[in-house]
Amino acid sequence: MQYKELIDLSRIPQHVAIIMDGNGRWAKQRGHERSYGHQVGAETVHLVAEEAARLGVKYLTLYTFSTENWNRPTDEVTALMGLLIESIEEDIFMKNNISFRIIGDIDKLPANVQERLYKCVEHTSYNTGMCLVLALSYSSRWEITETVRQIAALVKEGELTPEQIDCDLIAKHLSTSFMSDPDLLIRTGGEVRLSNYLLWQCAYSELYFSETYWPEFREEEFCKAIYDYQKRERRFGKISEQIN
Repeated sequence: MQYKELIDLSRIPQHVAIIMDGNGRWAKQRGHERSYGHQVGAETVHLVAEEAARLGVKYLTLYTFSTENWNRPTDEVTALMGLLIESIEEDIFMKNNISFRIIGDIDKLPANVQERLYKCVEHTSYNTGMCLVLALSYSSRWEITETVRQIAALVKEGELTPEQIDCDLIAKHLSTSFMSDPDLLIRTGGEVRLSNYLLWQCAYSELYFSETYWPEFREEEFCKAIYDYQKRERRFGKISEQIN
């Protein structure tokens, strides 16, 4: 079955978020260092991003490096930081009219990584197609904590009252405020958890868990997830009769 041929292009999710899991396990099963899995996983990012752009996805947000990942072995973290610089190929962005954004505690990243990332953000800022967002040094608890601090400061300065704080105000201060909430959250690698990723934003997201490790999650697997999403009924707390 070719899932590409089954997809309804009029019902593509606007925002797809992905937890790219399984790089290290995939590499170890094949007798390689974990870093090799990350290298192949970077190739998958390019392929999936191009496919998402082709289908008409507006935002593709990838969980690339969490705040908890800083606790991994130093050599693995160092390899990941180097891979970040090597794997950002601007010709892919320009060829596919993709813009690039980053979210997370970016100040914790090495200076040369920050410089490379911000250059790509700047150089692709005029592209009008899909926006590829990397969540780097990111976690939802970090993001929500920072948001609470920002809002508390505004209350302290007299610019807000507690009564003015609502869901819309909180969403406005999140690092993801420039895009819609994910319609579909995909996790690869067989694990069934959210791992501190976009917890506020995914309140009503459809969840899709794949047994496939990220290095092997290529275009057809991505299309399979989109096809599965299109078979679901999104009710947002209502009943079917209200939706239909």
